[in-house]
Amino acid sequence: MTITGLAAAVVLGAVIGVLGRLVAPGRESMPIWLTIGAGIVAAFAGTGLAQVFGLADDGWSIWTTVLQIALAVVGVFLVAAFWPKRTPS
Repeated sequence: MTITGLAAAVVLGAVIGVLGRLVAPGRESMPIWLTIGAGIVAAFAGTGLAQVFGLADDGWSIWTTVLQIALAVVGVFLVAAFWPKRTPS
């Protein structure tokens, strides 16, 4: 993976994290940087799973994107479940 590919994966991961947060049920109290981090991890994991299952080709694949968003939803949901809730002061 080139540096350009890595930078694109990070940007795409940030977008995927935000999409995952929008799709995840309930209101999350976690910060945006954690949402972006979950999205970046989901983007890499989704790409890896798509390659393992033979769903990815050399270019863009709808199945890779679907896996990435699904993993981002699960990731955001799990991180939000374990992230300490904010208490009003």
